Amino acid sequence: MWKYFIEATTEIIEQEGSKAVTIRKVADRAGYNSATIYNYFDEFSHLLFFASMRLLEEYITEVTRRMNGVDQALEQYIIAWECFCEYSFQKPDIFHSVFIRDLGENPDHLLEKYYEFYPSDLVDVPEEIQMSLLEQNVVKRGHPLLKKAVEQGSLDSEKINSLNEVTILIWQGMLTSFLNNRIDMTADEAANRTITYVKEIVERTRS
Repeated sequence: MWKYFIEATTEIIEQEGSKAVTIRKVADRAGYNSATIYNYFDEFSHLLFFASMRLLEEYITEVTRRMNGVDQALEQYIIAWECFCEYSFQKPDIFHSVFIRDLGENPDHLLEKYYEFYPSDLVDVPEEIQMSLLEQNVVKRGHPLLKKAVEQGSLDSEKINSLNEVTILIWQGMLTSFLNNRIDMTADEAANRTITYVKEIVERTRS
């Protein structure tokens, strides 16, 4: 039954957008009472989170394709950011629901639960990339690659946290401003601007 609600929510997002999703709409489409949903989801935001994850398949496939065959971890980090920015500004509501939105209480392990129900989403994803995808905390998602960059000698260990946090804050600020119409840019322009900032930060921190 858990999947019924997720699939119903995903359909609404695809057809009407994230802002159109309501508990009543999801319940009607799934064929159950609204109250039943809360037997499976602690928060409405969790329902949006799981449904939005269903719509990240194209992004996950593409970031995996681009990173495969690249040996240098810092280059993988940049590639991952390029792909993340391209897709997040094209689908800002979906990425906001997964990576920025307040998930209320008990947000831990949501990603693990998602992949328990949809394990096929990770079948073709290399283990080192899975380590990032399975990390719910967006601030920690880049840590595996940056730690590998330290091992390869292209980054000093004391710079891991600052590099990761600054790049995350740049993206969060740009995406939030874009969503709230605070910057006069197209999705491509906003993505390119963000990628430029990220690359500048990475270049400054190289060993």
